[in-house]
Amino acid sequence: MSTTQEYIDQNKDKFVEELFDLLRIPSVSTDSSRKEEIKKAARFLVSQLNNLNLDTVKTYETPGNPIVYAEHCPHDDRPTVLIYGHYDVQPSDPEELWDTPPFEPTIKDGLIYARGASDDKGQAFTHVKAVESFVKTGQELPVNVKFILEGEEEIGSPNLVPFLEEHQELLACDMVLISDTAMFGEDQPSITYGLRGLAYMEIEVVGPNRDLHSGVYGGAVENPANVLCEIIAKLKDEDGVIQIPGFYDDVVPLTEADREAFAQLPFDEEEYKKTLNVEALHGEKGYTTLERSSARPTLDVNGIWGGYTKEGAKTVLPSKANAKVSMRLVPDQNPHKIAQLFKKHVESLAPDTVKVTVNEHHGGFASVTDLDFYGLKAGAQAFEDVYETEALFSREGGSIPIVADFKRVLGVESILMGFGLTSNAIHSPNENFSLKDFHRGIKTSARFLELLPDYAS
Repeated sequence: MSTTQEYIDQNKDKFVEELFDLLRIPSVSTDSSRKEEIKKAARFLVSQLNNLNLDTVKTYETPGNPIVYAEHCPHDDRPTVLIYGHYDVQPSDPEELWDTPPFEPTIKDGLIYARGASDDKGQAFTHVKAVESFVKTGQELPVNVKFILEGEEEIGSPNLVPFLEEHQELLACDMVLISDTAMFGEDQPSITYGLRGLAYMEIEVVGPNRDLHSGVYGGAVENPANVLCEIIAKLKDEDGVIQIPGFYDDVVPLTEADREAFAQLPFDEEEYKKTLNVEALHGEKGYTTLERSSARPTLDVNGIWGGYTKEGAKTVLPSKANAKVSMRLVPDQNPHKIAQLFKKHVESLAPDTVKVTVNEHHGGFASVTDLDFYGLKAGAQAFEDVYETEALFSREGGSIPIVADFKRVLGVESILMGFGLTSNAIHSPNENFSLKDFHRGIKTSARFLELLPDYAS
């Protein structure tokens, strides 16, 4: 075992305590009242990075939340790795469904329960500790390393792309390393080589100028909630095919090789249903579950509200109703084009008895990494060395829009070396992250940095 790996083993309790300090900070970017907590999380990371004797550690202010940057580049002839992560987290609502306080980390059955444990504080922190394992054992880093840690990923990273475009020379690198995805299964490491894009929309349907008594006005005045439900019902057919004209025009079809690769993955559909407590699965006709959930475009209602929703009954005809809708996109689909097609189609479905407004929140392009890229191969070997299991390559249904921006602006591939699991309940109550995988993640990151020079030569 290398000196670096020994250091990680000897300090695993300390690393957990430090992660807990970060997890206790409720850095919720969607909540404007949490601005000071966001800044506190940024200061915590600056303190951690300052402890590593790097060449540069700096906070860049933006019109939104701060970007933390650091670098240590001692080599002229070795690769430069830009490590990306985010320190903002999703809201903890509904808090009554948490078994433990969301911002008081708790260990139970080998899992760390806290908001941000997996997405993305725990995973991003593995790389900070991996770099520490070299510095604190008196070793030179095997490659050049840069960090960029943002506080706005959960709201679409509105200020990160302008930062990339303005600081291209500062951020110049050979690859981006990201841990914000899931492994294919417990003890089965995998590298994600494809991500879907995203177009996120909101529909508002407005009828009368106030809520009305459904007994007095029902049958005479259009009900916005009814209209909204009718519009949503027309967005897909019974086979799960999206009915927006032009939606599929730019979709790159799955090749036979793509489909064969999916078929080779160790996926148990019965266990999948059992884990979700559902009797049957549903999606676009003609595709397998894995294909539908990671490589085909989708449309889903993320939230819907209007009228009376509290306990008991209230006979009300609501003045307005709203829904949030996300569309996951695949290579060659433009999120802004899809947003306009969605808007046009929804407006065409609206009757003249109501006013319908459609707004685009945020979006991003899909991305696919070249499987021959040497960074992916080094990552796979690092996983195998630590987990003692061959790493798989898979595509994931989620979106990290900045991955496509890294390629567009910096011209580099991203390595998605996730240590989480789909069962980590990210964005949900009781989010968790395995202690074992937090520890193995640090070791894998360090091993990746050790291996990279050989794979680059």
